[in-house]
Amino acid sequence: MFFLVLGSILALMHLYVWKRTVKDTTRGRARLLASGLLVALLLLLIAALVVPRVADVTASRWVAWPGYLWFGLLFYLVLALLVLEPVRLILRRRIPADEPPVDGPPADEPPVDPPAPDRRLFLARTAAVTAGAAAVGLTGFGAARALGAPDVLRVPVRMPRLHPAFDGFRIAVVSDIHLGPLLGRAHTERIVRMINETEPDLVAVVGDLVDGTVEELGSAAEPLKDLVSREGSFFVTGNHEYFVGDTAEWLRELDRFGLNVLRNENTRISRGGAAFDLAGVNDVAGASRSDPPDFDAALAGVDPTSATVLLAHQPIQVADAADRGVDLQLSGHTHGGQMWPFHYLVELAQPSLGGLSQVRDTQLYVTRGAGFWGPPLRIGAPPDISVLSLKPAIDV
Repeated sequence: MFFLVLGSILALMHLYVWKRTVKDTTRGRARLLASGLLVALLLLLIAALVVPRVADVTASRWVAWPGYLWFGLLFYLVLALLVLEPVRLILRRRIPADEPPVDGPPADEPPVDPPAPDRRLFLARTAAVTAGAAAVGLTGFGAARALGAPDVLRVPVRMPRLHPAFDGFRIAVVSDIHLGPLLGRAHTERIVRMINETEPDLVAVVGDLVDGTVEELGSAAEPLKDLVSREGSFFVTGNHEYFVGDTAEWLRELDRFGLNVLRNENTRISRGGAAFDLAGVNDVAGASRSDPPDFDAALAGVDPTSATVLLAHQPIQVADAADRGVDLQLSGHTHGGQMWPFHYLVELAQPSLGGLSQVRDTQLYVTRGAGFWGPPLRIGAPPDISVLSLKPAIDV
């Protein structure tokens, strides 16, 4: 059903683009060639969506890259054409009807205006070129931002129950790395290098690491073993970890890389006789694999007099965290919206798009993620690696 709906939407988008950029702007053989090109691009996009699911993820890059780039370009082309629709309609009303005059002008007088069909064609071509230029510009900018180095955000977070011994404790938070047909080992190596340069006390990888199996992407994820932090690196599942076949196989692989996987459980982080609890809960998508989130298990035995930090992939899980007195939840999932104007849709589904917010007595921090999913574009939502500096409520 999902692919049927998606396929129908993509077909309608291509049909609209064909009408505005091909049918309205070309004639004869040029129209035939342009129509064939658009059909080929539709087939390429379908292949980009299907091939990685039925063939080796890494081997499908040759079709995924051009297909997903066209996906992004198509989206902004449709958006630009829709924005221009009111202008086009207003200008078309000012063009006289396509009817030959009853009596033409005298032979010795030049016509005042070009024929109406020429003016309509000029208007259609101007709109198509304008929309195309806007779409290409946005796609180029978005691709450069998505494929460039993530921003390193340094965020102070005050926690009333944090012991003064942890003043300045740094947690590097990264999410949504999305290794797959478009992002591989070099992407992981850069993220690991950037995290290590911040010299964190603890690393939190909050889900959506991979879009493929261990056999396909184990080598791409292997640089995670080089993460360096004083208290270790920790991982919780995201929804995509449950879309890749054997989730447990990936969790065993991450454990081999030195990541501590928190599956509805917690551990104590100690320093100088003081401590706080670090808990991790499974993603809500785990319910489809008999591996659902269990907040009671994840927070069992935590000290109610000290701070608790919870790793949970989706911000929406903060409601359960707030019910149980969690001090700080670290999440990802939203990508910050990734491609404007999807920001507005994500805000309807999640309590926070990105950054630090408050839900009752629980603070929620959402990273925009270090990778991308689908089109390799980020517009209005640059990727980030966040370094949270914990502070007690009162300076020491």
